[in-house]
Amino acid sequence: MITIIGGGPAGIGMGVLLKQSGITDFVILERDIVGSTFFQWPIETRLITPSFTAHGFGQLDLNAILPDTSPAYTFGKEHLSGEEYGDYLDLITGHFELPVQENTNVYRIEKKGEQYWIQTSEDGDGFYSTSVIVACGEFQFPKRPFSYGVHYGDVVSWAELEGPRVIIGGGESAADAAYHLAAEGKSVDVYYPASTWFDTEVDPSRTLSPFTRERLSIPVISKKIVEHPQKRAVSVEKNDEINGYCIKFEDGECVETEWEPIICTGFSNGAKQFAHLFEWNEEGLPFLTDKDESTVAPSVFLIGPSVRQSNTIFCFIYKFRQRFAIVAEEIFKRHGLEHTASVFELYKSSSMYLDDLSCCEKDCAC
Repeated sequence: MITIIGGGPAGIGMGVLLKQSGITDFVILERDIVGSTFFQWPIETRLITPSFTAHGFGQLDLNAILPDTSPAYTFGKEHLSGEEYGDYLDLITGHFELPVQENTNVYRIEKKGEQYWIQTSEDGDGFYSTSVIVACGEFQFPKRPFSYGVHYGDVVSWAELEGPRVIIGGGESAADAAYHLAAEGKSVDVYYPASTWFDTEVDPSRTLSPFTRERLSIPVISKKIVEHPQKRAVSVEKNDEINGYCIKFEDGECVETEWEPIICTGFSNGAKQFAHLFEWNEEGLPFLTDKDESTVAPSVFLIGPSVRQSNTIFCFIYKFRQRFAIVAEEIFKRHGLEHTASVFELYKSSSMYLDDLSCCEKDCAC
C-alpha cells in the first residue's frame, strides 16, 4: 500500500503517475476536497506562471501536472484563478478515477516494524502502509508572526477591504496584495526587509515573477503604492488611543494605521504536521535524500512546493512535477513493485523527470 497525503497538484499528479504505471494498491487522503487550497485563494488571485498549449512542439503547459493535459486548453486562459485550477485538478481526478478519500484527516503516522500505521480517525481507526508520500502544500499553513493583522491567506476578496492599507512583507503575496488593493483605488504602503523588490536573480523562485512586475508597473497602479525597503516589522499591536494599530520596526520606528495591516510573511511547510518523520534544518525545511526521501524515516517521501535539494527550490508546479517520477521509481525498486516501465519514458520525454540537479543552477546572459 502506498499512501499519498494531500489532494493538491502534487498529490493528484503523483496519483496519476501511479495509476498510469499500473499500480492499484494506493490511496490519496485529503482532509478537505481535491484542490481545496485553490478554492481558498482570494477571488482575484491568479496563477503567476502562464499556461500555454504547446504539446505539439514538445513543450508542456507550465501548470500541467501530467503529460497530455493543459489548463490553458481546458479553460482558454493564460493565468487561471484558484477556482479554475481547483476544477482542473478535480477533472483529472474524475477522468483517471483516482482513489481519493476526501474529508479524511490524518491524525497520526507511526512506524511499526517495516510499515507505517496511518490513523485516520480520533477513535484510532486506520491502516498500514509500506510507503508514505507527504504531498501537503503550504497555503493552508500561514505564518502569523504578529498579534494582529489580516494574513493574505485570510482574504476572500480584496474588494471587501476598506481604507488605505499597510502591507508587511516583500514576496509574491505582498506584491499581489498591493496590486489588487491599488486596483481597487486604495493607497498602499509596503514595508519589507530587503533592499528592493526587484532582485536580479534568474531563478523566479527567488524574485518577483514577470507577471507580477508587469502588473506593478502599470502607472495607475504604481502611483498608489509606496515602498519602504529595509524595514523589518517586529510587532503589530492594537492601539486604543488612536483606534487603530501600531507597527514597530527593527530600527525602532513605529507606524500607526487606522486599518489592520495585511500580513504577507509567507506560509509554513505542510509537512510540519508530521514533523517527527523528518529531520529539520535551521530554516524549517526537511533534510531529504537525493530521492526526496526522509533521512530518518525510510520510505517516507516529500513532494510538492516545500522540496529543496541543495540550492534548488521546487516551489512552482513546473518544478516539483519533475520529481514525481523520481519518487515513484525509487518506491517501485524499493518494494519490487511490478509496473509499466514505459511510463517513465513518457515522463522523461515530457520534461517531467529531473534527476540531474546541476542543470538548475543557471545564469542569464541578458
